[in-house]
Formats: sequence, structure tokens, C-alpha cells
Amino acid sequence: MIIQIENLQKIYDTGKIQVEALKSVNFEVDEKEYVAIMGASGSGKSTLMNILGCLDRLTAGTYILGGQDVSTMETNQLAAVRNKKIGFVFQAFNLLPRLTALDNVALPMMYAGMSRADRIKAAQTALKKVGLEDRMDHKPNELSGGQKQRVAIARALVNNPDIILADEPTGNLDTKSSEEIMEIFEGLNNEGATIIMVTHEHDIAMHTKRSIVFRDGQIISDKINQNRILRGGSTV
Repeated sequence: MIIQIENLQKIYDTGKIQVEALKSVNFEVDEKEYVAIMGASGSGKSTLMNILGCLDRLTAGTYILGGQDVSTMETNQLAAVRNKKIGFVFQAFNLLPRLTALDNVALPMMYAGMSRADRIKAAQTALKKVGLEDRMDHKPNELSGGQKQRVAIARALVNNPDIILADEPTGNLDTKSSEEIMEIFEGLNNEGATIIMVTHEHDIAMHTKRSIVFRDGQIISDKINQNRILRGGSTV
């Protein structure tokens, strides 16, 4: 088991009112799982993703990540966990415009203190894995939306994280590019990556193996996906 959430609660206190974004949430994720977190806007799924990614703190409850209780960690400890254990893929790509694809992917390893030679070698390997070996020296404005997201996925992989968190990774892409990105995620999961993906699109969620659906800060459904969509459009 790589993630264990028990009685998770998140309250935002604006001073005048308190908003309970998550209410007594409980679930577990095993290693090598491929999970979609679904729900309408305001359902709590983005809040949950921020907590899973150690970008936000829970108000109450317990969050165990890779055997570590991160619920009570200090800010610097959470930053270390993020760098070592979590790879992020965002809807907006979050690439630095002045850097090449190669340097964007190598960036997390600089924070980890790795030598430049090792950073470049690992970044090249990650970009090859997502099919961008011929675009390594291109800057983001020279890449399509799908290619930018491939760079972002390579960057998420490069530190060999325990889990990949993908927040609406196809939200800015056309249908063809979205399918290509989902094929990459499927391949990574088949190789053993644990992937948790936030999406509001049912078609995208059906590529994953399990869907957890939120409404009003609570889980209303947690089930294995029947008739999954696999690469090439086949189902299983």
C-alpha cells in the first residue's frame, strides 16, 4: 500500500465562514494502481490532489505516503517528500519558456543536487520514454500542446517518484493528443508506475483501472472500471 487516507478533513477558514472542502474521507491506493479522481467543480477533488501532493495540509485525519505519516510534517519536510516521492503533471504544463525540453526535464534533479552530466543523461532517457527524442532541444513555444504535456510527463518521471499525480492532464489538448497522452500513462502504469489522475471527463477516466467519485467533499463511489479503454481504442 502506497497511500492510506483515514478520516481526512479539510476546512478553509476565511475568517467569516468555514468551508468544509473534504469530510471524513477514507481510501487506500496500492502500488502500481491507476486511479481516476472524479467530481464536478467544487466537489473536493482538487483539494484532495493538493493534499496528496503535499502542496496543502489537511485539517484533521491521517495521510500515510509510502509508509511515512506526512500529516504532521513541517514545511521543509513536505518539500523533501514532494521532490523525492511525487511527480506532478499539470493541465497548464508549467514549463519554463526559456529552457529547452531537455533542461525543463532536468530541472527537478538540479534541486536534488545531481551533477549536470547525470541530469542530462536521465532527462534524455525520460524524453525518449515519452517519444520526444527528436524534440529535446526545442523550447516550449516550438512544441504542440501534446508535445508540451509529454515534456511535463518526462519531468514528472525523471526522479523515479513513488507516485505520479496528474491534474486534468488532457484539459488543454485536442482529442488526438489526449488519446496519445493516455496511451503514455497506460504504458507507464504497465511498467509499474502508480498513477492518480484528477479529471472531470468520463472518457478520460475510463482509461484508468479505478474511479473514485467525489461530491460535496465526500466519496460517493469507488469502483473498478469495467470496459476500460486501452491503447488503440479497444476495451477490456
